Amino acid sequence: QVQLVESGGGSVQAGGSLTLSCTGYGYVSNHISMGWFRQAPGMEREGVAAIDNDGSTAYADSVKGRFTISKDNAKNTLYLQMNSLKPEDTAMYYCAAAYGRLGGSWSFGGIYNYWGQGTQVTVSS
Repeated sequence: QVQLVESGGGSVQAGGSLTLSCTGYGYVSNHISMGWFRQAPGMEREGVAAIDNDGSTAYADSVKGRFTISKDNAKNTLYLQMNSLKPEDTAMYYCAAAYGRLGGSWSFGGIYNYWGQGTQVTVSS
């Protein structure tokens, strides 16, 4: 049974940094593509970043240059390093896993097979 467990959320001031982690259980990491999504209250879920099973990465325009996604296959853990945080980054952040490649569809939640429970990120001005 595949399970994703996120951690690392919290409250920070604008300009601060946080690193989110997502540890997966029940699958072989190097076969999996993974992504981070977020959802703010009253807003639709949006793709933040993704890392394909070949190591290629993709980012939403709103986080390019500030966020970095990475994956440690040996630890079955996905990371999202978030720098220069802004109040508009406040949201529940979810990791997701998909079998196979994501390609240009990385930001469509429907192609992911598994989801974590989410971790809250709050950025104050």
